[in-house]
Amino acid sequence: MSSNPSVQKRIRQADKANERNKHNKSKMRTAINKVLKSTSKEEGSALLKDAVSIIDKVVTKGVVHKNNAANQKARITNHVNNL
Repeated sequence: MSSNPSVQKRIRQADKANERNKHNKSKMRTAINKVLKSTSKEEGSALLKDAVSIIDKVVTKGVVHKNNAANQKARITNHVNNL
């Protein structure tokens, strides 16, 4: 690794961003899994609303691509509609 101060700073910044992104992506996956594990339509609908909100926030932060988010939202919505 370089001892150049600007390189060291970029490494620190990248590590921080990586941690933030991991946290947000994990939160999104947890919300999606809760919806997919739901068994009643009422429970699923409430969890779906929260999950869609979290997915939209993650897209806004640039953690996942908008098409990936749309795919996930369609998947969990389809699950809730089939309950």
